[in-house]
Amino acid sequence: MSKHVAVLKGGVSNERSVSLSSGEQCAGALRRAGFQVTEVDVGFDIAERLRELKPDVVFNALHGKYGEDGTIQGVLEFLRIPYTHSGVLASALAMDKHQTKIMFKALGIPVTDHVIVNRSEVARQHVMAPPYVVKPISDGSSVGVFIVKAEQSHPPQEILREDWNAGEMVMVERYVPGRDLTCAVMGDVALGVTEIITDLSFYNFEAKYAKGGSSHILPAQIQPKIYDKVQKIALKAHAALGCRGVSRTDFRYNDRAGEDGELVCLEINTQPGMTETSLAPEQARHAGHSFEELVTWMVEDASCNR
Repeated sequence: MSKHVAVLKGGVSNERSVSLSSGEQCAGALRRAGFQVTEVDVGFDIAERLRELKPDVVFNALHGKYGEDGTIQGVLEFLRIPYTHSGVLASALAMDKHQTKIMFKALGIPVTDHVIVNRSEVARQHVMAPPYVVKPISDGSSVGVFIVKAEQSHPPQEILREDWNAGEMVMVERYVPGRDLTCAVMGDVALGVTEIITDLSFYNFEAKYAKGGSSHILPAQIQPKIYDKVQKIALKAHAALGCRGVSRTDFRYNDRAGEDGELVCLEINTQPGMTETSLAPEQARHAGHSFEELVTWMVEDASCNR
């Protein structure tokens, strides 16, 4: 009898729309792979829903708050239902960009200088010499990110808008010019390195999820030693936080800074996107794993105590 997989999607975070798309596509691939699948749009009654469904495995296709920060992982540990992706601690650490950077810096993983400040202070004056980036500490998909250019005389006032819901404290970090690189890890193997190119101001929400918003160069056309370095750092970051299943680590690479350029690690994603324009499935495909094979591997890898 085939395994019954509950695919968790949607949820209540700022990334709900992305999660719905990820969940639908993962559910379709799992059905094609022969699993019995139930799609669950997650609300605050999720524990009761799962007790009724009694799935063999949960495929976590949630993104953002409650789905990617250790919260749902804790619920699943309590219910003793095997689940995909990282566990409670790794999820919580990776979701908090400040804590992630502290750990990375201690391990010698290159990161940008940053400060944590109240958003009202960010709007009042430059808290760092431009150019710099302002971003939520614990949101993904580039929601609420502002790039302050060198010539900008005033800090971003949009951060004071009334519908802001990404927390009062934000991260301000030094802007690193150059190229966007990313590398997924599957189990204990670093996949290919992708360069992301977009005509938009930066790799924002639209660039990530709109068709034609960005183009992906896989394998990235960079020096072999830099390619190798990206893969090694992605593996090191995955292991350092105790990630499981699939993760994806994002980088900036300024190839004009010195002989080898400047490579910095921006963040690690424990719930990378699984939509048709997503990077991790594309890298898995490049490594010889079809989408169906990827999601099947993730279900077989699922467990508690992650």
